[in-house]
Amino acid sequence: MPKLPIISGDECIKALGNLGYYVARTRGDHIRLRCPGRNPVTVPRHRELDPGILHSIIREAEISVREFIQLLKG
Repeated sequence: MPKLPIISGDECIKALGNLGYYVARTRGDHIRLRCPGRNPVTVPRHRELDPGILHSIIREAEISVREFIQLLKG
């Protein structure tokens, strides 16, 4: 398994947007994303996401780390 990158919440939101997720609502510094046919995901808009939080987001979106890294590249 590839190593998780250190990214911001905004970069994570953009990568999940490439998968089809869109912003459903915002509450404080947390963004709720939805995608038809997939689980909803909540991403905190922090400057740097903790690896455990990022891994949890990836697991909730039901994708692999390798797929997520590809989404980051565009």
